[in-house]
Amino acid sequence: MKKVQKYFKRAIDDILMSWKTDPGRKPLLLRGARQVGKSSAIKEFSKHFEFYVEINFEEQRNIHRLFAGDLSPKELCENLSVLYNTPIVAGKTLLFFDEIQSCIPAISSLRFFYEKMPDLHLISAGSLLEFALKEIPSFGVGRVRSVFVYPFSFDEFLRAIGETGLLEMKLKANAENPLPDPIHLKLISYLKKFLISGGMPEVVASYIRNDDLMAVQQILDDLIISIRSDFAKYKKTIPALRIAEVFDSVSNQTGGKFVFAKAATQTNLKQIKEALDLLIMSGLIIPVTHSSCNGIPLGAEIDDKKRKMILLDTGIFQRILGLNLSGILLENDYDGINKGAIAEMFVGLELLKSSSAYTQEKLYYWHRETASSNAEVDYVIQNEENIIPIEVKSSQKGSMQSMYRFMEEKKRKKGIRISLENFSQIGNILIIPLYAISNIKSEN
Repeated sequence: MKKVQKYFKRAIDDILMSWKTDPGRKPLLLRGARQVGKSSAIKEFSKHFEFYVEINFEEQRNIHRLFAGDLSPKELCENLSVLYNTPIVAGKTLLFFDEIQSCIPAISSLRFFYEKMPDLHLISAGSLLEFALKEIPSFGVGRVRSVFVYPFSFDEFLRAIGETGLLEMKLKANAENPLPDPIHLKLISYLKKFLISGGMPEVVASYIRNDDLMAVQQILDDLIISIRSDFAKYKKTIPALRIAEVFDSVSNQTGGKFVFAKAATQTNLKQIKEALDLLIMSGLIIPVTHSSCNGIPLGAEIDDKKRKMILLDTGIFQRILGLNLSGILLENDYDGINKGAIAEMFVGLELLKSSSAYTQEKLYYWHRETASSNAEVDYVIQNEENIIPIEVKSSQKGSMQSMYRFMEEKKRKKGIRISLENFSQIGNILIIPLYAISNIKSEN
């Protein structure tokens, strides 16, 4: 008998429950990379319905025929109800279209469900979905709501391992109310383990089940093999080997500006750029783009030629590079090149995970290079009309010259320093621990 894996509560669970009772709800489209937990969340959510119908378009190819002709929602539901021997009743049934990218007409049908059967609870999800949506960019404007899903955040990880009290203390802490040292050190200890394991659901479940970071490494190896096997599905004109070379190069170049010339051998620049774009579309790679930061929105003054790239998950990152795990666990100084990169990557990923799930947030940084000086701020965020620089210090020391230069040049009154220090404040600079990126939202 197949063992059923325990489900751990995710932030998306609350989003789904709110959507369930929203009288103005639209069909949901869950978007995100493979194996980040989209399908598992829906299956857990289905327990709140009397009936549940799941169609996996990747596995059940014969179902595609139903969507080849008339996309009348009523007729589709009648046929699906017979095929799955389950009633499809508005208000009682959850209808789930999984791996919907494998059936373009099914994606197109979502808008008709909104127009003709608005009371039906319909959710769709897919991996490599962005490739399909590129073919039908206006498939459901105003009629379908996207929800972006990422691997576990550190807060979700703490909840999953049963540390809800620790999580609540962290969320309430600030510069005026720092954490007691034993609590601070306990959070750092968990953070180190999370940096190694990452937030992919299968990995988190393994760690909780076995409490073994070495066993986690084997699952990460399996995930990396699975990721690489998908490269052949991206685009036939770009060899899977080329995509793999660019993928590995992103890992090696994390923490600095991405240089195309370092990405692959024996190929042209155009092919490298296309391979990188495919990896970004897949959700495996996330760009951090330079912004001049002279005003809002930050995306109004960007330079696409200046971009840093980060992987979707720190566990996958450390496994690809073969980082020294004992160094991450035992040291309190991450200023080494790769360990510093994992800290900077973690901050970017947590900024995304703590943002609204209804928008695909973008990451920005600031860099100014002159003949006499070089200044860089790791991340820049926008809070209403405020532009706030964030510097990541992967230890408990380090100057903030770039931060001060940015604040002076851009006339900004506030900055944030992320480090292994406890909550505190130096002048107009908030000090926020590396484990508390989600607290930034409440600080601003």
